[in-house]
Amino acid sequence: MMMNTMELDGFTAVIRYNDETGEFRGEIQGLNGGADFYGKSSDDLRREFRASLDFFIETCAKNGIEPKKAASGKLMLRVPPAVHSAALVAAQAAGTSLNQWAAKVLAEAAQG
Repeated sequence: MMMNTMELDGFTAVIRYNDETGEFRGEIQGLNGGADFYGKSSDDLRREFRASLDFFIETCAKNGIEPKKAASGKLMLRVPPAVHSAALVAAQAAGTSLNQWAAKVLAEAAQG
């Protein structure tokens, strides 16, 4: 199964292709609920992404719900001790705390 993403109005959908059905399925990420869409071509997907997103946002507005799921800003990670140690050294070498260093590394990785 192949996976990719599609962007629309600041929202990201994960696109998966099902070889058995010959169809793509998009699932919009980071929502206060679920929204998906289907298509056989990129044009179908973009059109259905728009329709699904618009419907979800309209439904949220009618019910007084924020469409995007809020993040607390707190993140707990479990990593192997060797990774923890290497991250500590990298943070010290950068002259920052491990928290500041990890936040920077995660932000860079998430954007690109």
